[in-house]
Amino acid sequence: MSVIGRRGVHYLQKLKAANIPAELIEKGQNRVIDASLTLIRERAKLKGELVRALGGVKASSTLLGVPLGHNSSFLQGPAFAPPRIREAIWCGSTNSTTEEGKELNDPRILTDVGDVPVQEIRDCGVDDDRLMNVISESVKLVMEQDPLRPLVLGGDHSISFPVVRAVSEKLGGPVDILHLDAHPDIYHAFEGNIYSHASSFARIMEGGYARRLLQVGIRSITKEGREQGKRFGVEQFEMRTFSRDRQLLENLKLGEGVKGVYISIDVDCLDPAFAPGVSHIEPGGLSFRDVLNILHNLQADVVAADVVEFNPQRDTVDGMTAMVAAKLVRELTAKISK
Repeated sequence: MSVIGRRGVHYLQKLKAANIPAELIEKGQNRVIDASLTLIRERAKLKGELVRALGGVKASSTLLGVPLGHNSSFLQGPAFAPPRIREAIWCGSTNSTTEEGKELNDPRILTDVGDVPVQEIRDCGVDDDRLMNVISESVKLVMEQDPLRPLVLGGDHSISFPVVRAVSEKLGGPVDILHLDAHPDIYHAFEGNIYSHASSFARIMEGGYARRLLQVGIRSITKEGREQGKRFGVEQFEMRTFSRDRQLLENLKLGEGVKGVYISIDVDCLDPAFAPGVSHIEPGGLSFRDVLNILHNLQADVVAADVVEFNPQRDTVDGMTAMVAAKLVRELTAKISK
């Protein structure tokens, strides 16, 4: 748990110990949550109006930051990632054109509605059940503004559950998920935490929010991870067989018969030679070009995506991993927007 998170819990405990009525505490928490959602709502409304006024857009990628790190099982650093990724997206060391030729400076291609104020909400003693609901509602507020589609900046991987839940509920049915990661993140409740970053896809599959879940880049998986994969019918592609699976993975066609495709990229899917700034360093991963080949060749209507688990506190070589995360966001933007 982060320092701010602990402070919020301790503050709430002190209020209860002082016999402050629970109704008063909850009322104050509700005001903070309502204010947080109002900010996201109004920013999304403004950006949606702008994109619609410009015209000719079927789908526009929209950044939404979720700086949550307290559900990490090892380090808290991913909470600091969203501003670093944004900074790297617009870094002057590269231009604003994606590899497929889309121009990020065009507001019809990429907009930004800011961050869910996660730590401020938790500092008021709001628990994870309600926080996950706030994240889901924030995603829905973006989706209400057609043609905006959420591209979420994490944060640890626990955020994928409320985001996918929101996307599925808003679209009215399950999605197919392409999940790139060193780990399957499908423990029932890692270390007793149902919202652990290592349990997000168990919550997604239990909720029926995904029809197919393809996990690519896996190279750190336990017996429970494999058993849970079989339980939920997950298609797990491990790195030890990547050379055999490459042809299939670089020619995927997903989403037929469902509401669309969701892409979740944990930065540690990459070999740490390409992205050292992660909490869980696991050698033997995908190359950056492997990931781009999978993304560029994917045939799918991508309705939303996330990039998670970049840890700025472990980054090296003048923000190299920040630039890697930003490039992933840029190429996802090209995949989503149309």
